[in-house]
Amino acid sequence: MTNPEDYRPAQGSIPTRPGVYRFRDPHGRVVYVGKAKNLRSRLSNYFQALHHLHPRTRMMVTTAASVEWTVVRSEAEALILEHTWIKQYDPRFNVVFKDDKSYPYLAVTLNEKYPRIQVMRGERKPGVRYFGPYAKAWAIRETVDTLLTALPMRSCAPGVFTKAQRQGRPCLLGYIDKCAAPCVGKISPEDHRALAEEVCDVLSGHAKGMMRDLTATMDSAAEREDFESAARARDRIRALTAVLDRNAVVLDAGVDVDLFSLVDDEMEAAAHVFYVRDGRITGERGWVVDKPEPLDPSSMVLQLVQEAYSASLPEDIPPEVLVPVMPSAVDALRDVLAGARGAKVSIRVAQRGKKAELATTGHSNAELVLQQHRMRRSSDLTTRSAALQELQDHLGLPEAPLRIECYDISHTQGTNQVGSMVVFEDALPRKKEYRQFNIADAVDDTAAMDEVLSRRFSRYQEQAALPPDERETSSFAYPPQLVVVDGGLPQVNAAQEVLDRMGITDVRLCGLAKRLEEVWLPGEPFPVILPRGSEALYLLQRVRDEAHRFAIKHHRRKRTKAMTASGLDELPGVGPARAKALVRHFGSLARLKEASVEQIALVPGVGKSTARVVHHALHGSSGTVDT
Repeated sequence: MTNPEDYRPAQGSIPTRPGVYRFRDPHGRVVYVGKAKNLRSRLSNYFQALHHLHPRTRMMVTTAASVEWTVVRSEAEALILEHTWIKQYDPRFNVVFKDDKSYPYLAVTLNEKYPRIQVMRGERKPGVRYFGPYAKAWAIRETVDTLLTALPMRSCAPGVFTKAQRQGRPCLLGYIDKCAAPCVGKISPEDHRALAEEVCDVLSGHAKGMMRDLTATMDSAAEREDFESAARARDRIRALTAVLDRNAVVLDAGVDVDLFSLVDDEMEAAAHVFYVRDGRITGERGWVVDKPEPLDPSSMVLQLVQEAYSASLPEDIPPEVLVPVMPSAVDALRDVLAGARGAKVSIRVAQRGKKAELATTGHSNAELVLQQHRMRRSSDLTTRSAALQELQDHLGLPEAPLRIECYDISHTQGTNQVGSMVVFEDALPRKKEYRQFNIADAVDDTAAMDEVLSRRFSRYQEQAALPPDERETSSFAYPPQLVVVDGGLPQVNAAQEVLDRMGITDVRLCGLAKRLEEVWLPGEPFPVILPRGSEALYLLQRVRDEAHRFAIKHHRRKRTKAMTASGLDELPGVGPARAKALVRHFGSLARLKEASVEQIALVPGVGKSTARVVHHALHGSSGTVDT
């Protein structure tokens, strides 16, 4: 714990201009990012007497060891820079809105040669058009199934598509006219892309022109007595109508608006948004947030709207945004959204009429989001705090281990050795900081652990000496409070020897043995027995099992790669270069065995004579290669 007075900047040294400030801990890690219209006025609020500060603010300033700031030209620039740094540094004391679940989107992959329509979750990818999000994945699948009747674009996985190309036969959807079968050349890449664009228009709510064209086609075909063509056009019209009718009409035609709702209390908050396009609800989304800092509703709404549009394309931002209360720095927020959209954006509170009624429904949905979140997490904060406190007490640590790193070794009879490092912060996994280690020369598990820890902490010592800006992007610049190794006393003592050899004294160490779940400390003849069912033991088991899972995953990938490469290298006429080319082309040895001589000969660098040799070696009795 630090004293804020030790790093308080002189009042006259702080500028009175707009800017963004960062608090750092003793290791130089950013723990809080904030913006201010007047930096001097804002920062002075953090250096009051500690008993005047909110408990969470008091914890932040006593965790930090320094503060720095960057001056910008306007409040809008400060808003953008603050959001960028929060995403970059992920400070533990900032409020960050996160999806209360992984909402599914309907996506069209326009970044591919043959675009594909599919259900997608997680982070957005460039070049992909997203529609939704939707509350239920089954609703998307029903929509896709209906839509493909009218607009039969590709929906198959890459493996299915490649197999159909290789065999020259489309999949089932191609035979039942729910796919235009670009895999076998029934439609050109240009026409298939035009089909994908039409799908995007329909999902965006802009299908009136297409409906008029289909109606005219149906009427014309009926007049010519071409009843088969008329029936096809009629079926496409029905399918498109069914897709459009799935979205509830709530506002007048032509209205595009996003309507946000917020439910807030002292410890946590939840938010909800309805996406309305052409008067129809085309999607919804919910967020939840634990509040490590006190914020009023206007500040929460500001961060909510920023988060909602942080990865949006210009066409995803509507001309009107409705909010429960006007956000702080609303003028700057308007400028930011207008710059991203390329046109004016209105931000206001719905007062009356249909939009106010929809806002009431949105508020009810936000309450449900918070209620469901509380049911899932009702005891989570309490149990996590209890687990860390119990670990501190049982292991005799000077403070609760807010950052725990666990290491594990995986191999097959000493071959393809790998090591894993997983990181838990505040008793939750921090997967973006997981690391994998390839081990070449270790003779046993203790030697392998020695190598992994030596590499990790030597990197820490190197990177801890870097300037703060370089340290922020480094992988191993911050030490854990507790290191956990998978094993008993031999593994723990070997790990402690590494720390002693490197002069690291501020990192504590323990081992968790699988057989009886005993906790071993360095140099102690007897283990620490944690109570069965205790939160501390459960946390250690989770950390250990996650490290084991991560190591096994890396080991299997390395082993499979080695087995595939060695198997191909043994084939007559195939060296390392051709082996890599074959694996890259077919994906696996099993698929290579299914290929014909002609298909093998299509691989760059492999002629027909070599293809015959390879095919004979894979299928002949004397040259079979096991998979």
